[in-house]
Amino acid sequence: MGGEMMVPEQARGDDVVLAWEGRDVVAVRLPQLSDSLDHILAALERRHGMPLAELDRKEKQSVVRVLEARGAFSVRHGVETVASALGVSRFTVYNYLNRENAANAAKSD
Repeated sequence: MGGEMMVPEQARGDDVVLAWEGRDVVAVRLPQLSDSLDHILAALERRHGMPLAELDRKEKQSVVRVLEARGAFSVRHGVETVASALGVSRFTVYNYLNRENAANAAKSD
């Protein structure tokens, strides 16, 4: 996810400091959510072995499902970032999301 470890003395207010037996041993700086989305997209490209824009429609829909499960669309400009990575429009990403949500709703009825 792109976190960074450092000595506790370098920690800032929003870093996570981990202690062992009452002693601070390491600090972890978590990435901003938008940075995490970039890491997730890069990992998906590595998994598929090619740029996401080169995937076929079914594979792109699968990527959108994975990204939705990981909260990618709760990030500001998440849809735009994903659309750009997939080489599709925002409208297409919304269609993929709507199709998946409709399929899930039909399963639960």
